[in-house]
Amino acid sequence: MFYCPARIIFGDNAMQKGESYLTALGKKALIVSGKTSAKLSGALGDLIDSLKRLGIGYYLFDEITENPILQDVIKGKNVMLKQGCDFVIGIGGGSPIDAAKAISLAAANNLTEDELYQIDKFLFAFPTVAIPTTSGTGTEATQYSVLTDPKTKKKAGFGHNKAFPQLSILDPCYTISLPKKVTLHTALDALSHLLEGLYSNQRSPMLFPLIFSGVEMIVKHLPIVLKDGQNLASRTELMRASLYGGMVIAQGSTTLQHSIGYPLTSEYGVPHGLANAMVMEEIMNLYQIAVKHELEQLFAATNMTKDQFFAWLRELPFDRQINISDEFIERAIPQIMASRNMALNPIAVTVEDVGRILKKLR
Repeated sequence: MFYCPARIIFGDNAMQKGESYLTALGKKALIVSGKTSAKLSGALGDLIDSLKRLGIGYYLFDEITENPILQDVIKGKNVMLKQGCDFVIGIGGGSPIDAAKAISLAAANNLTEDELYQIDKFLFAFPTVAIPTTSGTGTEATQYSVLTDPKTKKKAGFGHNKAFPQLSILDPCYTISLPKKVTLHTALDALSHLLEGLYSNQRSPMLFPLIFSGVEMIVKHLPIVLKDGQNLASRTELMRASLYGGMVIAQGSTTLQHSIGYPLTSEYGVPHGLANAMVMEEIMNLYQIAVKHELEQLFAATNMTKDQFFAWLRELPFDRQINISDEFIERAIPQIMASRNMALNPIAVTVEDVGRILKKLR
């Protein structure tokens, strides 16, 4: 089974190619973004030019932080309704696009902050457009939105078919302005999605070609982009791999690798992709017994061994350790074990497994 109702436009001049589809979505857009990346990438300017040409009104809501919080979603909902907007456009990394999805649902169903995870209340949605400026989350092709509750310091997501974007516009040139660290962390997030698509007990061999191709693209092109951030050809392949990762997790979701990363992000501010990467080796070794055949297929398709993959991963310039406390580990383990992603692990993961992986980060 494969379900991805988003219309995806990929490549050079994607914004102009998408104009004819924008006109069918509404008369006034709420543009959801952070403070800087949408402008620096050039995506916001291109979008506004397109909206003006099409005679579509817009209002810019540029208050989304790196990890979008529930209160900002409700604020965006109120702005959307006050401004009379009838569709939403998210520009940026996963945070603005995830927030745009949540704002669409909150506004269409008049949800309160306490109702944002109650998917039985998601009866309607305003059309949503995704314009990514990073190559990582793949949210432009998924039904997921990940939000943070600052009161509880918990980061969690929801999934619902009404959260799929109607239109996704992907132009790799919008990633040229990304700093090296953001490029690295987001690519590692995409890599995690691809691998977890292989691990998930909902994995489908129909998606294996996307997984194998996406992993191969990241292994080949990430080192190139880290050396030369202006290399558009390699930036293009990273964005394609990210899209593949989104398509994959839209079908099979994620596993312990994401569950264990969420508290690291919400408690210590570890970027999401980095949090996934810090436990990538441990997770693969933990799952090896259950997905041995799938991993053999992956490494045969990418002309690597597992040891060669780990060697490649270890050469990447990211932190592997963090000074986490025993108290944090005690609090994090029940949160991780209760995460919805845990139902998709290919083996029965124990409290002891999670504790051991967390302690190895120190």
